[in-house]
Amino acid sequence: MQLPSQNARAERAWAAWEEWERNPRQRRMSLWPKLLIPVVVSLLIQVPVPLYRSITTPGAEAFLSLALAVVAAVALLGARRWPGPVVAVIAALACADFLLSSPGPPYISLAFAIVGAIVRGARVWAWVSVGGGWVITVVIAIIVSPALHAGRVALTTLGILIVFGIGESMRTRREHFAEFQRRLAERKQTEVQAERVRIARELHDVLAHSLSQINVQAGVGLHLADKQPDKAREALASIKDTSKTALDEVRAVLGVLRAEGGDPSAPLVPEPDLTRLTGLAASVTAQGVDVALTVSIDNVPASTQLAIYRIVQECLTNVIRHAGATRATVDLVEVSGSYVVRVDDNGRGIRDRDVPEDSRGILGMRERAELLGGTLTIGPSPLGGASVIARLPIKETFA
Repeated sequence: MQLPSQNARAERAWAAWEEWERNPRQRRMSLWPKLLIPVVVSLLIQVPVPLYRSITTPGAEAFLSLALAVVAAVALLGARRWPGPVVAVIAALACADFLLSSPGPPYISLAFAIVGAIVRGARVWAWVSVGGGWVITVVIAIIVSPALHAGRVALTTLGILIVFGIGESMRTRREHFAEFQRRLAERKQTEVQAERVRIARELHDVLAHSLSQINVQAGVGLHLADKQPDKAREALASIKDTSKTALDEVRAVLGVLRAEGGDPSAPLVPEPDLTRLTGLAASVTAQGVDVALTVSIDNVPASTQLAIYRIVQECLTNVIRHAGATRATVDLVEVSGSYVVRVDDNGRGIRDRDVPEDSRGILGMRERAELLGGTLTIGPSPLGGASVIARLPIKETFA
Protein backbone atom coordinates (compact mmCIF):
# COMPACT_ATOMS: atom_id res chain seq x y z
CA MET A 1 0.00 0.00 0.00
CA GLN A 2 1.37 3.43 -0.95
CA LEU A 3 1.52 6.11 1.68
CA PRO A 4 0.29 9.57 0.65
CA SER A 5 3.08 11.96 -0.24
CA GLN A 6 4.11 14.75 2.07
CA ASN A 7 2.74 17.34 -0.36
CA ALA A 8 -0.63 15.59 -0.48
CA ARG A 9 -0.84 15.50 3.30
CA ALA A 10 0.19 19.14 3.47
CA GLU A 11 -2.45 20.14 0.93
CA ARG A 12 -5.15 18.26 2.84
CA ALA A 13 -4.09 19.99 6.05
CA TRP A 14 -4.17 23.33 4.27
CA ALA A 15 -7.65 22.61 2.88
CA ALA A 16 -8.90 21.71 6.36
CA TRP A 17 -7.35 24.89 7.75
CA GLU A 18 -9.00 27.02 5.03
CA GLU A 19 -12.37 25.40 5.74
CA TRP A 20 -11.93 26.14 9.44
CA GLU A 21 -10.98 29.75 8.69
CA ARG A 22 -14.07 30.21 6.46
CA ASN A 23 -16.48 28.96 9.14
CA PRO A 24 -16.65 31.53 11.98
CA ARG A 25 -19.17 29.50 13.96
CA GLN A 26 -17.03 26.38 13.87
CA ARG A 27 -14.01 28.48 14.81
CA ARG A 28 -15.78 29.98 17.84
CA MET A 29 -17.02 26.57 18.95
CA SER A 30 -13.53 25.09 18.72
CA LEU A 31 -12.05 27.97 20.74
CA TRP A 32 -14.24 27.41 23.80
CA PRO A 33 -12.67 24.07 24.82
CA LYS A 34 -9.20 25.56 24.36
CA LEU A 35 -10.21 28.47 26.57
CA LEU A 36 -11.93 26.47 29.33
CA ILE A 37 -9.63 23.46 29.63
CA PRO A 38 -6.72 25.43 31.20
CA VAL A 39 -9.13 27.06 33.64
CA VAL A 40 -10.70 23.74 34.68
CA VAL A 41 -7.34 21.97 34.99
CA SER A 42 -5.91 24.82 37.06
CA LEU A 43 -8.91 24.80 39.40
CA LEU A 44 -8.68 21.02 39.87
CA ILE A 45 -4.97 21.12 40.70
CA GLN A 46 -4.58 24.41 42.59
CA VAL A 47 -7.78 24.74 44.59
CA PRO A 48 -8.23 21.44 46.53
CA VAL A 49 -5.22 21.88 48.86
CA PRO A 50 -5.90 25.50 49.92
CA LEU A 51 -9.61 24.64 50.16
CA TYR A 52 -8.81 21.76 52.51
CA ARG A 53 -6.58 24.05 54.60
CA SER A 54 -9.26 26.72 54.82
CA ILE A 55 -11.70 24.08 56.11
CA THR A 56 -9.37 22.30 58.55
CA THR A 57 -7.41 25.35 59.77
CA PRO A 58 -9.53 28.38 58.96
CA GLY A 59 -7.76 31.71 59.05
CA ALA A 60 -6.93 34.78 56.97
CA GLU A 61 -3.85 33.16 55.46
CA ALA A 62 -5.75 30.03 54.37
CA PHE A 63 -8.62 31.99 52.85
CA LEU A 64 -6.20 34.35 51.06
CA SER A 65 -4.29 31.39 49.61
CA LEU A 66 -7.59 29.90 48.38
CA ALA A 67 -8.60 33.23 46.83
CA LEU A 68 -5.23 33.54 45.05
CA ALA A 69 -5.58 30.03 43.59
CA VAL A 70 -9.12 30.66 42.33
CA VAL A 71 -8.39 34.12 40.89
CA ALA A 72 -5.25 32.87 39.12
CA ALA A 73 -7.21 30.06 37.46
CA VAL A 74 -10.14 32.29 36.44
CA ALA A 75 -7.74 34.93 35.06
CA LEU A 76 -6.84 32.47 32.29
CA LEU A 77 -10.19 33.31 30.65
CA GLY A 78 -8.56 36.51 29.37
CA ALA A 79 -5.34 34.88 28.19
CA ARG A 80 -6.39 34.70 24.55
CA ARG A 81 -7.24 38.40 24.27
CA TRP A 82 -4.71 39.87 26.73
CA PRO A 83 -1.88 37.31 27.04
CA GLY A 84 0.70 39.81 28.33
CA PRO A 85 -1.28 41.39 31.19
CA VAL A 86 -2.71 38.00 32.17
CA VAL A 87 0.73 36.39 32.57
CA ALA A 88 1.88 39.41 34.60
CA VAL A 89 -1.16 39.20 36.91
CA ILE A 90 -0.88 35.44 37.40
CA ALA A 91 2.88 35.74 38.01
CA ALA A 92 2.18 38.29 40.77
CA LEU A 93 -0.46 36.00 42.31
CA ALA A 94 1.91 33.03 42.15
CA CYS A 95 4.69 35.01 43.83
CA ALA A 96 2.29 36.13 46.56
CA ASP A 97 1.17 32.53 47.10
CA PHE A 98 4.83 31.39 47.29
CA LEU A 99 5.50 33.92 50.07
CA LEU A 100 2.22 33.28 51.83
CA SER A 101 1.72 29.54 52.03
CA SER A 102 3.65 26.40 52.74
CA PRO A 103 4.63 24.15 49.82
CA GLY A 104 1.55 22.98 47.99
CA PRO A 105 0.52 21.87 44.51
CA PRO A 106 2.28 23.45 41.48
CA TYR A 107 0.87 26.72 40.29
CA ILE A 108 -0.40 25.23 37.03
CA SER A 109 -2.20 28.40 35.92
CA LEU A 110 1.18 30.17 35.70
CA ALA A 111 2.42 27.45 33.36
CA PHE A 112 -0.60 27.90 31.09
CA ALA A 113 -0.17 31.69 31.19
CA ILE A 114 3.54 31.50 30.29
CA VAL A 115 3.01 29.15 27.36
CA GLY A 116 0.02 31.14 26.13
CA ALA A 117 1.88 34.45 26.30
CA ILE A 118 4.91 33.12 24.42
CA VAL A 119 2.82 31.43 21.72
CA ARG A 120 0.61 34.51 21.25
CA GLY A 121 3.49 36.95 20.84
CA ALA A 122 3.80 38.34 24.38
CA ARG A 123 7.27 36.88 25.07
CA VAL A 124 8.62 40.06 26.63
CA TRP A 125 5.68 40.18 29.05
CA ALA A 126 6.31 36.58 30.06
CA TRP A 127 10.09 36.81 30.52
CA VAL A 128 10.06 40.18 32.29
CA SER A 129 7.07 39.60 34.57
CA VAL A 130 7.90 36.02 35.53
CA GLY A 131 11.67 36.46 35.69
CA GLY A 132 11.56 39.77 37.54
CA GLY A 133 8.80 38.62 39.86
CA TRP A 134 10.64 35.41 40.74
CA VAL A 135 13.90 37.23 41.55
CA ILE A 136 12.06 39.75 43.75
CA THR A 137 10.14 36.94 45.46
CA VAL A 138 13.30 34.97 46.26
CA VAL A 139 15.01 38.08 47.66
CA ILE A 140 11.99 38.91 49.84
CA ALA A 141 11.70 35.29 50.98
CA ILE A 142 15.36 35.21 52.02
CA ILE A 143 14.97 38.46 53.98
CA VAL A 144 11.71 37.49 55.63
CA SER A 145 12.50 33.81 56.16
CA PRO A 146 16.26 33.08 56.27
CA ALA A 147 15.44 29.39 56.69
CA LEU A 148 13.94 29.21 53.20
CA HIS A 149 14.56 25.74 51.76
CA ALA A 150 17.01 25.97 48.86
CA GLY A 151 15.55 22.85 47.26
CA ARG A 152 12.15 24.49 46.89
CA VAL A 153 13.71 27.50 45.17
CA ALA A 154 15.75 25.28 42.84
CA LEU A 155 12.81 23.05 41.89
CA THR A 156 10.56 26.05 41.28
CA THR A 157 13.24 27.72 39.12
CA LEU A 158 13.72 24.51 37.13
CA GLY A 159 9.98 24.17 36.65
CA ILE A 160 9.72 27.75 35.37
CA LEU A 161 12.58 27.19 32.90
CA ILE A 162 10.99 23.95 31.64
CA VAL A 163 7.69 25.74 31.05
CA PHE A 164 9.48 28.51 29.18
CA GLY A 165 11.23 25.88 27.06
CA ILE A 166 7.90 24.28 26.20
CA GLY A 167 6.44 27.66 25.29
CA GLU A 168 9.38 28.58 23.06
CA SER A 169 9.19 25.20 21.34
CA MET A 170 5.48 25.63 20.64
CA ARG A 171 6.08 29.16 19.36
CA THR A 172 8.76 27.90 16.97
CA ARG A 173 6.48 25.16 15.66
CA ARG A 174 3.67 27.67 15.15
CA GLU A 175 6.01 29.99 13.25
CA HIS A 176 7.14 27.10 11.07
CA PHE A 177 3.51 26.20 10.36
CA ALA A 178 2.72 29.83 9.49
CA GLU A 179 5.70 29.90 7.13
CA PHE A 180 4.51 26.65 5.60
CA GLN A 181 1.05 28.15 5.09
CA ARG A 182 2.57 31.19 3.42
CA ARG A 183 4.74 29.14 1.07
CA LEU A 184 1.86 26.81 0.22
CA ALA A 185 -0.39 29.77 -0.52
CA GLU A 186 2.33 31.27 -2.73
CA ARG A 187 2.75 27.96 -4.53
CA LYS A 188 -1.00 27.67 -5.11
CA GLN A 189 -1.06 31.23 -6.42
CA THR A 190 1.90 30.49 -8.71
CA GLU A 191 0.19 27.36 -10.02
CA VAL A 192 -3.01 29.32 -10.69
CA GLN A 193 -1.06 32.02 -12.52
CA ALA A 194 0.85 29.43 -14.56
CA GLU A 195 -2.43 27.76 -15.50
CA ARG A 196 -3.87 31.10 -16.58
CA VAL A 197 -0.82 31.73 -18.76
CA ARG A 198 -1.11 28.26 -20.28
CA ILE A 199 -4.81 28.76 -21.08
CA ALA A 200 -4.16 32.21 -22.53
CA ARG A 201 -1.36 30.79 -24.68
CA GLU A 202 -3.53 27.94 -25.98
CA LEU A 203 -6.46 30.21 -26.77
CA HIS A 204 -4.21 32.76 -28.46
CA ASP A 205 -2.61 30.13 -30.67
CA VAL A 206 -5.97 28.65 -31.64
CA LEU A 207 -7.84 31.90 -32.21
CA ALA A 208 -5.04 33.97 -33.76
CA HIS A 209 -4.37 31.41 -36.49
CA SER A 210 -8.00 30.56 -37.19
CA LEU A 211 -9.28 34.12 -37.17
CA SER A 212 -6.43 35.22 -39.42
CA GLN A 213 -7.41 32.56 -41.93
CA ILE A 214 -11.07 33.47 -41.67
CA ASN A 215 -10.26 37.15 -42.18
CA VAL A 216 -8.24 36.46 -45.33
CA GLN A 217 -10.80 34.03 -46.72
CA ALA A 218 -13.66 36.40 -45.99
CA GLY A 219 -11.83 39.15 -47.88
CA VAL A 220 -11.32 36.81 -50.84
CA GLY A 221 -14.99 35.79 -50.75
CA LEU A 222 -16.16 39.42 -50.76
CA HIS A 223 -13.81 40.29 -53.60
CA LEU A 224 -14.94 37.38 -55.77
CA ALA A 225 -18.62 37.26 -54.79
CA ASP A 226 -19.81 38.98 -57.97
CA LYS A 227 -17.15 38.03 -60.52
CA GLN A 228 -16.38 34.42 -59.52
CA PRO A 229 -19.14 33.05 -57.29
CA ASP A 230 -17.64 29.54 -57.40
CA LYS A 231 -14.40 30.82 -55.87
CA ALA A 232 -16.41 32.77 -53.32
CA ARG A 233 -18.26 29.60 -52.33
CA GLU A 234 -14.90 27.84 -51.90
CA ALA A 235 -13.77 30.64 -49.61
CA LEU A 236 -16.95 30.33 -47.57
CA ALA A 237 -16.51 26.55 -47.32
CA SER A 238 -12.96 27.10 -46.14
CA ILE A 239 -14.22 29.58 -43.54
CA LYS A 240 -16.70 26.96 -42.35
CA ASP A 241 -13.98 24.30 -42.00
CA THR A 242 -11.55 26.68 -40.28
CA SER A 243 -14.14 27.92 -37.82
CA LYS A 244 -15.21 24.35 -37.02
CA THR A 245 -11.61 23.37 -36.31
CA ALA A 246 -11.15 26.45 -34.13
CA LEU A 247 -14.33 25.71 -32.18
CA ASP A 248 -13.23 22.11 -31.63
CA GLU A 249 -9.88 23.24 -30.24
CA VAL A 250 -11.47 25.88 -28.00
CA ARG A 251 -13.86 23.23 -26.71
CA ALA A 252 -10.84 21.02 -26.04
CA VAL A 253 -9.23 23.70 -23.87
CA LEU A 254 -12.46 24.44 -22.02
CA GLY A 255 -13.18 20.72 -21.72
CA VAL A 256 -9.87 20.16 -19.98
CA LEU A 257 -10.76 22.95 -17.55
CA ARG A 258 -14.10 21.35 -16.77
CA ALA A 259 -12.46 17.97 -16.25
CA GLU A 260 -9.87 19.50 -13.93
CA GLY A 261 -12.71 21.12 -12.02
CA GLY A 262 -14.27 17.75 -11.29
CA ASP A 263 -16.41 16.94 -14.36
CA PRO A 264 -14.93 13.75 -15.86
CA SER A 265 -17.66 13.58 -18.50
CA ALA A 266 -16.53 16.83 -20.12
CA PRO A 267 -15.93 16.31 -23.84
CA LEU A 268 -12.23 16.24 -24.70
CA VAL A 269 -10.71 16.60 -28.17
CA PRO A 270 -7.25 15.14 -28.92
CA GLU A 271 -4.53 17.79 -28.77
CA PRO A 272 -2.89 18.75 -32.06
CA ASP A 273 0.13 16.67 -33.05
CA LEU A 274 2.52 16.34 -35.98
CA THR A 275 -0.04 14.49 -38.10
CA ARG A 276 -2.04 17.70 -38.38
CA LEU A 277 0.84 19.73 -39.81
CA THR A 278 -0.06 18.62 -43.34
CA GLY A 279 -3.56 20.03 -42.99
CA LEU A 280 -2.17 23.20 -41.43
CA ALA A 281 0.23 23.70 -44.34
CA ALA A 282 -2.56 23.03 -46.84
CA SER A 283 -4.84 25.60 -45.21
CA VAL A 284 -2.11 28.24 -45.45
CA THR A 285 -1.33 27.27 -49.08
CA ALA A 286 -5.01 27.76 -49.89
CA GLN A 287 -4.60 31.39 -48.86
CA GLY A 288 -1.87 32.11 -51.39
CA VAL A 289 1.29 31.21 -49.46
CA ASP A 290 3.08 28.17 -50.88
CA VAL A 291 4.16 26.10 -47.87
CA ALA A 292 6.75 23.32 -48.24
CA LEU A 293 6.64 20.94 -45.27
CA THR A 294 9.45 18.53 -44.41
CA VAL A 295 9.13 16.25 -41.37
CA SER A 296 12.18 14.11 -40.59
CA ILE A 297 11.47 13.20 -36.97
CA ASP A 298 9.49 10.43 -35.34
CA ASN A 299 8.68 8.96 -31.91
CA VAL A 300 8.17 12.45 -30.55
CA PRO A 301 6.56 12.77 -27.08
CA ALA A 302 3.03 14.16 -27.06
CA SER A 303 3.98 17.31 -25.16
CA THR A 304 6.73 18.08 -27.67
CA GLN A 305 4.40 17.41 -30.60
CA LEU A 306 1.91 19.92 -29.21
CA ALA A 307 4.64 22.53 -28.75
CA ILE A 308 5.98 21.97 -32.28
CA TYR A 309 2.51 22.22 -33.79
CA ARG A 310 1.72 25.46 -31.93
CA ILE A 311 5.07 27.01 -32.86
CA VAL A 312 4.60 26.18 -36.54
CA GLN A 313 1.00 27.38 -36.37
CA GLU A 314 2.02 30.73 -34.88
CA CYS A 315 4.84 31.15 -37.42
CA LEU A 316 2.51 30.54 -40.36
CA THR A 317 -0.07 32.86 -38.82
CA ASN A 318 2.54 35.62 -38.69
CA VAL A 319 3.54 34.83 -42.28
CA ILE A 320 -0.07 35.35 -43.37
CA ARG A 321 -0.73 38.44 -41.27
CA HIS A 322 2.56 40.32 -41.34
CA ALA A 323 5.12 38.96 -43.81
CA GLY A 324 3.50 39.60 -47.16
CA ALA A 325 5.20 36.39 -48.28
CA THR A 326 4.38 34.06 -51.16
CA ARG A 327 6.49 31.13 -50.05
CA ALA A 328 7.37 29.49 -46.73
CA THR A 329 9.25 26.39 -45.70
CA VAL A 330 8.75 24.30 -42.56
CA ASP A 331 11.53 21.85 -41.68
CA LEU A 332 11.49 19.47 -38.71
CA VAL A 333 14.77 17.63 -38.21
CA GLU A 334 16.78 16.02 -35.44
CA VAL A 335 20.21 17.57 -34.79
CA SER A 336 22.62 16.76 -31.96
CA GLY A 337 20.04 15.46 -29.51
CA SER A 338 17.45 18.15 -30.23
CA TYR A 339 14.39 18.54 -32.39
CA VAL A 340 14.96 21.56 -34.60
CA VAL A 341 11.92 23.37 -35.97
CA ARG A 342 12.70 25.94 -38.65
CA VAL A 343 10.19 28.14 -40.48
CA ASP A 344 11.43 30.48 -43.25
CA ASP A 345 9.58 32.83 -45.56
CA ASN A 346 10.39 35.20 -48.41
CA GLY A 347 8.47 38.14 -46.96
CA ARG A 348 9.49 41.51 -45.57
CA GLY A 349 11.60 40.20 -42.70
CA ILE A 350 11.06 40.56 -38.99
CA ARG A 351 12.53 44.08 -38.76
CA ASP A 352 10.24 45.46 -41.44
CA ARG A 353 7.07 43.86 -40.14
CA ASP A 354 4.52 45.50 -37.89
CA VAL A 355 4.89 42.77 -35.23
CA PRO A 356 7.36 43.32 -32.37
CA GLU A 357 9.53 40.51 -31.07
CA ASP A 358 7.89 40.81 -27.64
CA SER A 359 4.39 40.35 -29.06
CA ARG A 360 2.09 37.85 -27.39
CA GLY A 361 2.47 35.30 -30.20
CA ILE A 362 6.27 35.36 -30.22
CA LEU A 363 6.33 35.38 -26.42
CA GLY A 364 4.05 32.32 -26.43
CA MET A 365 6.40 30.47 -28.81
CA ARG A 366 9.38 31.25 -26.60
CA GLU A 367 7.50 30.10 -23.52
CA ARG A 368 6.59 26.79 -25.17
CA ALA A 369 10.20 26.18 -26.13
CA GLU A 370 11.57 27.16 -22.71
CA LEU A 371 9.02 25.00 -20.85
CA LEU A 372 10.56 22.00 -22.62
CA GLY A 373 14.10 23.17 -21.88
CA GLY A 374 14.66 24.55 -25.37
CA THR A 375 15.27 27.88 -27.09
CA LEU A 376 13.70 29.95 -29.84
CA THR A 377 15.51 32.49 -32.03
CA ILE A 378 14.30 34.83 -34.76
CA GLY A 379 16.50 36.25 -37.50
CA PRO A 380 16.89 36.83 -41.23
CA SER A 381 16.11 34.00 -43.60
CA PRO A 382 18.06 32.83 -46.67
CA LEU A 383 14.75 33.19 -48.53
CA GLY A 384 14.83 36.92 -47.87
CA GLY A 385 12.26 37.14 -45.07
CA ALA A 386 12.33 35.97 -41.48
CA SER A 387 13.53 32.71 -40.00
CA VAL A 388 12.21 31.22 -36.76
CA ILE A 389 14.29 28.41 -35.25
CA ALA A 390 13.17 26.43 -32.22
CA ARG A 391 15.43 23.84 -30.60
CA LEU A 392 13.71 21.39 -28.25
CA PRO A 393 15.83 18.81 -26.41
CA ILE A 394 15.07 15.15 -26.94
CA LYS A 395 14.16 13.56 -23.61
CA GLU A 396 14.53 9.86 -23.26
CA THR A 397 11.54 7.91 -21.97
CA PHE A 398 11.68 4.59 -20.17
CA ALA A 399 9.02 1.93 -20.18
